[in-house]
Amino acid sequence: MRRGQLRLDGSECSPWLSGVAAAVVSLRFLNDATTAGNGPSLGESTRYDVCVVGAGLMGLSVATAIAGDLPGVSIVVVDKEAAVAAHQSSHNSGVVHSGLYYKPGSLKAELCVAGRELVYETCEANAIPYKRSGKLVIATTHSDFPALDELERRGRANGLTGMRRIGPGEIAEIEPGATGLAALHVPEAGIADYPRLAAHLANELESAGTAIVTDAAVTGISHGDSGATVDIGDERLMAKVLVNCAGLHSDMVARMAGVAPSVRIIPFRGEYYRMTEQAADLVRGLIYPVPDPRFPFLGVHFTRRIDGTVEVGPNAVLALGREHYRGTSPDWSELTSIVSHRGFRTLALRHWKSGVREMIDSRSRRLYARLARSLVPDLKADDLIAGGSGIRAQAVDDRGNLVDDFVIETAGSTMHVLNAPSPGATASIAIGRHIARQVAPMLTN
Repeated sequence: MRRGQLRLDGSECSPWLSGVAAAVVSLRFLNDATTAGNGPSLGESTRYDVCVVGAGLMGLSVATAIAGDLPGVSIVVVDKEAAVAAHQSSHNSGVVHSGLYYKPGSLKAELCVAGRELVYETCEANAIPYKRSGKLVIATTHSDFPALDELERRGRANGLTGMRRIGPGEIAEIEPGATGLAALHVPEAGIADYPRLAAHLANELESAGTAIVTDAAVTGISHGDSGATVDIGDERLMAKVLVNCAGLHSDMVARMAGVAPSVRIIPFRGEYYRMTEQAADLVRGLIYPVPDPRFPFLGVHFTRRIDGTVEVGPNAVLALGREHYRGTSPDWSELTSIVSHRGFRTLALRHWKSGVREMIDSRSRRLYARLARSLVPDLKADDLIAGGSGIRAQAVDDRGNLVDDFVIETAGSTMHVLNAPSPGATASIAIGRHIARQVAPMLTN
């Protein structure tokens, strides 16, 4: 029986394939990882100390931290997909973020900086591919300078000791294919094989006795004196503490648990292009624009991935469903639910021009190339090949604000990670440790 492909009844299910070409090798590793035993069958009533909903990097990191901090605690990780790391954990650019962008003192800044080093350390210790490739954040117009100044201030406040401001000459030395008036060089940034990292965490958990059950969609959550009761189809488990790491579906799981979350997940699809082999030499590492400070998105950028390919993107367009990847059918009922949310309507009215522009650019390779050419002038439309896409689980509040910081809420015997998009993968191990420290007293009480 392959790890990560266990049904509740113990039967084998088919392997899943990612739509992201750059991660194919890593995702095959997920499906071909070390063989486990026959695995758990939940039966009519199985009791655990902790149930983690969601087997992406976040859920696996939470389970790993709890298992490390609290030896002997019984843990089950459940996920509705056929394998671990099926969504945001494997549909991202593979970047290890430095902590440059985030407001000093915020949870996002703290956990990104800590998580960055934990990702590098874990990869180094377990032969998981990674590279501290460094990043350039380039100002292409004088109007970018105030935002670049603010990024520099934040980076220094967040402890980026290697960061420095450079001019056009040094930009050309570091990235000969790039151009700009000024830039921040951030050597702490890098890349990692996140699907391999997720596979490693899952293997380690199972080897230590943690149950990972896939094809296990949660259909109901109720509460009693002894904790939470979790329904998975016709089967049921009980846990003293439930930790919701369901990503794109985290607000739905929270409502299922009787919690009125302070935010609503709005799915934004990020679409990537891959540079042809001939054009890929234009990019050595990571090349980013100065982001629009109104939004938590970082803009279309260039990423030389761990397999040597170069991606351009992502943009940010409204996804017509929480799992509406490029080339898949919209979920019209889900779209209706999104549009009915007051916060989304306020957001759409406030930024409709930007939204329309993103949608138009996403439909044209020529326009996409023109946008990216501000950073790499020699890029041509013919240098771009349609790549994969990912869905960002972005929280929006009732006032129509895109929530910037991580959001983790506790209600009774349940904890809910309600906003942890980028740099969620970078911060995942640190978030796991942060949550584990809060779970310990919940188990004692």
